[in-house]
Amino acid sequence: MKAFRELVESSIESGSLAGVEDLLADDVVFRSPVAHKPYPGKAITTAILNGVARVFEDLHYVSSIEEGNRSALVFETRIGDTTINGCDFITTNDEGLITEFTVMVRPMKGATALMEAMAAQFPQIEADAIAFTERQR
Repeated sequence: MKAFRELVESSIESGSLAGVEDLLADDVVFRSPVAHKPYPGKAITTAILNGVARVFEDLHYVSSIEEGNRSALVFETRIGDTTINGCDFITTNDEGLITEFTVMVRPMKGATALMEAMAAQFPQIEADAIAFTERQR
């Protein structure tokens, strides 16, 4: 998805994906490469994506595939000295809003680094999701 890619490329180095919530449907579902259960909803997905922006270093997209309302954005990034290759699989609705966001990463060392970094972020992610929900009321 071009709009998401442009947002990431222009703002990830700031440690925030300001405005990402405007690209998400209210009923978006986020599927993590390191969690077994999906995360439904705009608040938690926004918070998770901002958490990722805080832990990924030097993220850049290397290619993309667009077909109808589905996109695959292939990326490279680092967490510390661990290089990660991954892909964001994005599905959008008729309004162009993201309804499904699935991330896959490799190698295992990279997935482990991501799991550990995001676990450290999770208290902030939960607090951000709660604050987002309260602002929407």
